[in-house]
Amino acid sequence: MTKKALITGITGQDGSYLAELLLEKDYEVHGIVRRSSTFNTDRIEHIYIDPHDKNAKLFLHYGDLTDGQSLTNLVLNVEPDEIYNLGAQSHVRVSFDAPVYTVQTVAVGALNVLEAARQLNQQKQVRVYQASSSEMYGDVFETPQTEKTPFCPQSPYACAKVYAFHQTVNYRHAYNLFACNGILFNHESPRRGETFVTRKITRAATRIKVGLQEKLYLGNLDAKRDWGYAKDYVRGMWMMLQHDTPDDYVLATGETYTIRQFLDYTFQYLDLDWKEFVETDPRYYRPTEVDLLLGDCSKAKEKLGWEPETSCKELAELMVDHDLELARSEASRQATA
Repeated sequence: MTKKALITGITGQDGSYLAELLLEKDYEVHGIVRRSSTFNTDRIEHIYIDPHDKNAKLFLHYGDLTDGQSLTNLVLNVEPDEIYNLGAQSHVRVSFDAPVYTVQTVAVGALNVLEAARQLNQQKQVRVYQASSSEMYGDVFETPQTEKTPFCPQSPYACAKVYAFHQTVNYRHAYNLFACNGILFNHESPRRGETFVTRKITRAATRIKVGLQEKLYLGNLDAKRDWGYAKDYVRGMWMMLQHDTPDDYVLATGETYTIRQFLDYTFQYLDLDWKEFVETDPRYYRPTEVDLLLGDCSKAKEKLGWEPETSCKELAELMVDHDLELARSEASRQATA
């Protein structure tokens, strides 16, 4: 029998890669999108066909994580076997500017998903994946961070993720719901939003290479992150829900790099020296900074058989390859305009 999956945040980086993975595994995939006056489905256009086509396996529904009743109605109507809650206001810096909205989408949104799943679980078993974040560790108590490392969140986004994490554990214990937290460390790709630092770097570097941009302005260049490839990480999400028992897992590479090192990988690949083009701007510093995040995914390796397959250098290069094509296309359009 064909499995059904419901994905919140399907139009985002992780959601689009996860949808691809599930379709390859012959799932019927349902995604929730927010109503907007403009389309925001670029990342999934290549896998979306007319839902009235008899061969369609991907279906989109309007909804919002902050609307618990409509979310419950949708879950009870679709009756998915698996729910992946990836939707959120996920930009850490923006969460300081919009803390209430961040909490509504990240914390209350997760609770709405869990409550909808609890109601469906009374009729049929459903498995839930909650997207947790390494930002929950914040001002870290130990390095590397594991599933047992205490949380010390340093942003409204991280605080909201901690709430969602504990509610997921609570629903697992209180209602016997198959619910897993994936504590994912930074994971990037050519589909990463352009306001996130890695994509901001690769987009700017490639535009500089073709003469479309002169400078790149960044914040703290010494912040250290554990960067992996989003495509590797969505595979881990799926593996968590295939395991016999629900649990919480760290997904990480176990290696840490500064933003300076990511700049090195990116600009060297383009035969450029980033020091000639990059300047720091105090506007991009966070009110409270998280200086070092480094994950230990030993548990996921042992219990799930998961491990990352893409290095940070390889990640930077594949992102540059993609963005260089965009920059060249942009330059070509400007030249013929």
